[in-house]
Amino acid sequence: MQQSFPDDRPLAVVAAEAAKCTDCDLYRNATQTVFGEGPEDADVVLMGEQPGDKEDKSGHPFVGPAGKLLDRALEEAGIDRSRVYITNAVKHFKWRPAGKVRLHQKPNREEVNACRQWWELELAAISPKVLVCLGATAAQAVFGPSFRVTKERGRFTTLPTGVEAVATVHPSSILRAEERRDAEFADFVDDLRAVAGRLQR
Repeated sequence: MQQSFPDDRPLAVVAAEAAKCTDCDLYRNATQTVFGEGPEDADVVLMGEQPGDKEDKSGHPFVGPAGKLLDRALEEAGIDRSRVYITNAVKHFKWRPAGKVRLHQKPNREEVNACRQWWELELAAISPKVLVCLGATAAQAVFGPSFRVTKERGRFTTLPTGVEAVATVHPSSILRAEERRDAEFADFVDDLRAVAGRLQR
């Protein structure tokens, strides 16, 4: 697990640099870079996998169905949404065409590694109390490729920078759960309540 948050450039400067990123090929088919959003002194950073179709078009993270579910879970967990910074491990939408629909594709390790610089700079600028990794891609970007959310979900780890980090599921997995959706949502809220507890220390 290597962490090397390199400097403390302001978020606006980092976002402008990320908007021009061509370090992997994902920028070729994406509408735009979707950078993180939230206060620069946020208490908690939530990091998902990558922008989806709606995010790619709007330029804002977590504005689709998964974002709406996340907002509801944060409210139930007692976390002030206005104190949260939301971003993704990968800043460009990776997709394949299926008729008129653009279907999400999981980014590969090279693409995740190419984007590492951006979330490291985000964390360096914000210095949150807690980083929450939403789903396997974000968790493995932070903790390493052997990390398994199913086994290590909810376990807090202090990163070398002093930030506490924890992994849970991605909200989109709850939307796909169908029969178990209510139970999965309740478990997700419980994970976020544990984060809320850390913020009150």
